[in-house]
Amino acid sequence: MIISRAPVRFSLGGGGTDLPSYYQRFGGFVVSAAIDSYVYITANKRFYDDIRLAYSQTEIVPNVESIQHRIFREALRMTGVARAIELTSVADVPANSGLGSSSSFTVALLNALHAYKREFVSSRQLAEEACELEMVRLGEPIGKQDQFIAAFGNVTAMTLETDGTVHVEPVPVRDEVLDELTNNLVIMWSGVERSASAVLAEQGARVEKKDGATVEGMHRIKALGHEVYDLLVKGDTDRYGELLHEHWTNKRKLSSKMTDDRIDEHYDAARKAGAIGGKLMGAGGGGFFMFYARPADKRRVYETMVQRGLRPLRFRFDLDGARIVANMHRS
Repeated sequence: MIISRAPVRFSLGGGGTDLPSYYQRFGGFVVSAAIDSYVYITANKRFYDDIRLAYSQTEIVPNVESIQHRIFREALRMTGVARAIELTSVADVPANSGLGSSSSFTVALLNALHAYKREFVSSRQLAEEACELEMVRLGEPIGKQDQFIAAFGNVTAMTLETDGTVHVEPVPVRDEVLDELTNNLVIMWSGVERSASAVLAEQGARVEKKDGATVEGMHRIKALGHEVYDLLVKGDTDRYGELLHEHWTNKRKLSSKMTDDRIDEHYDAARKAGAIGGKLMGAGGGGFFMFYARPADKRRVYETMVQRGLRPLRFRFDLDGARIVANMHRS
């Protein structure tokens, strides 16, 4: 048996500029951080020649073409594994949560299948294969941030060229700054699961149509990504809270599906309780909130959100990225 895992992520700044509709015209810049919540994939040789998959459903099929789950099917096609395998998946966070779990699933799955074939692959190859699978083969209207942070881990800056090339750089942030950021962030599950595709498709269409307000909003979000990089290096974490608020003010204008009255009420309540700033992570429309609060205000923000029915997520930053955590595979 092989056990593979890949982390989910917090997008710290510049999220959305990794979409092709934007970076192919202007280039993108994103700062992202992997956390210690994971998607796990197990791969095991099956006695029978058919294929068994276990996720929220179970499939037992005679061949790859009969698989209903699109990512499982394409990953098996890409790696050339065609028979006698059993694959299962479990995750620490729900799907459609704004933490990039779909791409973490893809990266963990590809890593497991390569290990199953006794192939070593680099973090970059995993990330690029995951982008190929999701964005090209499946045509998902998503960006490249999630695949790269799931593969590389750490607190990472990504510069996207107009040709799609991604340059990856670990942010040189001190351990004590990461500890302070961990202590001051309040992460809350909104209870709303949503598909990123609908939100991102509208956002991408606006950029492609050269909607002035949308493009200018995206330019500002990219500039905020660079500011986040600089303040993390300097250790100015309170300034990060202020940038979160500005980021959300710009982000909520990018799509009509980005927010609703209930989400706005949660956000306003957190701000009144003492949060300097916050945002919905991922595409928006639901998923997890990230709020920043100084230590004196953190408990009040936490309790206010819990009273409103939101559920907290405890976390640490992940420095490892995608890993094979156990390999007991026999040919």
